[in-house]
Amino acid sequence: MTPPNIFTSDFAERPHWWDLAAPEACEQGDLPPSADVAIVGSGYTALVAALHLARAGRSVLVLEAELAGHGASRRNAGYLGRTLKRSFTWLEEHHGAEFATRVYRELDAARQWVFTLVAELGIQCHIAQPGRFIGATSEAHYNDLAQELEVMRRRLGYPYEMIAPMDLRRELASDAYKGGAVIPDLGAIHPALYHQGLLKAARKAGVRVFTHTPVTGLARDGKEIKVATARGAVTAREAIVATNGYTPRHVSWLARRVIPFEGFMAATEELSPALMAKLIPNGRTVIDSNVNINFIRPAPDCAKILFGGQTGSKPRDLRDMGQRLHAMISELLPDLAGVRLSRVWKGQCAGTFDFMPHIGRHDGLWYAMGYNFAGVPMGSYLGLKLAQRILGKDEGASVFGTTPFPTLPFYGGNPWFVPLAMRWFDWKDARFARKGT
Repeated sequence: MTPPNIFTSDFAERPHWWDLAAPEACEQGDLPPSADVAIVGSGYTALVAALHLARAGRSVLVLEAELAGHGASRRNAGYLGRTLKRSFTWLEEHHGAEFATRVYRELDAARQWVFTLVAELGIQCHIAQPGRFIGATSEAHYNDLAQELEVMRRRLGYPYEMIAPMDLRRELASDAYKGGAVIPDLGAIHPALYHQGLLKAARKAGVRVFTHTPVTGLARDGKEIKVATARGAVTAREAIVATNGYTPRHVSWLARRVIPFEGFMAATEELSPALMAKLIPNGRTVIDSNVNINFIRPAPDCAKILFGGQTGSKPRDLRDMGQRLHAMISELLPDLAGVRLSRVWKGQCAGTFDFMPHIGRHDGLWYAMGYNFAGVPMGSYLGLKLAQRILGKDEGASVFGTTPFPTLPFYGGNPWFVPLAMRWFDWKDARFARKGT
């Protein structure tokens, strides 16, 4: 029997976000022989750092291997949260209350700062604060979630509301979760329009952005950095590697410390206003309580549902992934079982061995990366911190620069183990759900 066609007539294997803000070509001429700062990559971290350095009078080059916005900054889900894979209580238990508090205070500062930056630059990117719903995948997850959120309310003042299983449909047209929690002050953004606005602001400030300019080598030469590219060499007083999940192997010290993996997303066809209101009545972003999360949100620019999951999977192609994601969303939101998909896409994310972002300097190269699903707020915020550090400002201090950036023996940047790790996380979640341990 032939499976039903789940794809629209205008289906495309590209991000929904690119309908309004596709990747852009920038400068194509000769590279200048030197600059104060050369930045590898053109995502949020790179552009925020470049903007603030240029405003301070530095000459800045941004060197992008593809088009500006080709990477994760115009592909991600556009969530603005203060969430890490390491919970507040885990950090408190393993590193102390002061460290845990600093981490989660800075996470929230990053979230709030994105709102401030967008307002300052006047970027029209559908930024909003609809709140987030976290669906509990089991009773044990529900209890654990309630306990964790109550600790953060008492220690940090962060608000939340638990949603009992019987009240689930107040938040989501689903019976798949055992209740959950609402975090009312978390936000959402159109990530590609945000990136487009940052790019425009940086270039207006004097930043020179060269696209189709892959960096092939970085070498310290006394007090300077020699930057080799496919289009010639540049000498820079300072260099930033802001490549996250796209970090090249030749930057070996960093490549050994980030774990690139593919994330997948899809967009439905246009839905009726009534169905949109039924599916996510309060328009929140949605994740679940598992380590290997599924996530759902309404599109901010049209009547579509955007969703993702299956992280670390190895599909045959994006249509195969579309089939998997369609099956997933049909189970979570049964009203979408007969709805077709208009877009399916993927992007490179990056984790770390300690599940923490990191910022610092090694052998003359500045870096910030390893955002662990918090790329929009943390990527933006740590870009600011890099600029402040290079400018010698005390405000550049960050808790994410106070701990070692770990690796493992024999790891050279090939994340062959990611599918196995994701299955292990799935097993742990299932075991926790059964035993609550």
